[in-house]
Amino acid sequence: MTSARPGPSRYLRGIGAHASVEPDPLVPGAYVLSIGGAEQSHVDLARPGHVFYAYLRRIANVVDAIAPAGAPIRALHLGAGALTLARYIAATRPGSVQGAVELERELLDFVLERLPLAPGTDLSVHLGDARWQLPEAAARGPFDVIVLDIFSGPEAPGHLAEPGFYAEAAELLAPGGALLVNIGDDPPLTLVRSQLAAMRSVFGEVAALAEPEMFTARFPGNIVAIGLAGPWPESWTTGLPAAGPHPTRLVRGVELDPLAG
Repeated sequence: MTSARPGPSRYLRGIGAHASVEPDPLVPGAYVLSIGGAEQSHVDLARPGHVFYAYLRRIANVVDAIAPAGAPIRALHLGAGALTLARYIAATRPGSVQGAVELERELLDFVLERLPLAPGTDLSVHLGDARWQLPEAAARGPFDVIVLDIFSGPEAPGHLAEPGFYAEAAELLAPGGALLVNIGDDPPLTLVRSQLAAMRSVFGEVAALAEPEMFTARFPGNIVAIGLAGPWPESWTTGLPAAGPHPTRLVRGVELDPLAG
């Protein structure tokens, strides 16, 4: 098992905040990455197949729907964080080829120093802006999964939160591949609405996964958006909500219009 090296926090000049890695007191073998005192990522080094945060578990469930456990895939992570999903894919699908793009070099260095990747993980790292690094990252594609985990609140980078970026990302997907976007937002979910509309202008199928109350637009939280260039797999309609975390609702088609119309 890979061992963590928790220690003093590090000041990230690019972000202007301190980052720390501390043991999770409730989950033995797990660690929490915090930035500026706010929890950002949860990594279970003892069980990398365990994904703690609900929105990340929903993304992992889509990965599982795309390819069965044990089948290597190609994945690209835009926004590295603590590389929770990259670790999940490496653990459940040995031999997978992955890439990650992270804007903050100091953050990535700190994460890899404190929470090393498991031996055998095939992950290439690209430092810089997610959009401008796409051509370099594309060398490892085409990708079965592209995960975009950058957006939170109204200050999303404009050059990423628009249809042109989604079109560029869609070009890197393999047949049957999916773009998975985590969107953190507050009522009335202005960012969620704009991003679902932008994705609909690019992808033939767009769906959203979240707790049922998120679709009322009256609560803060995270919505996972799914973009597919190909047809919607009907087995996902019941399979993804059933996979949890419970309760989970999947919305697509005309049911998504109130948020993406």
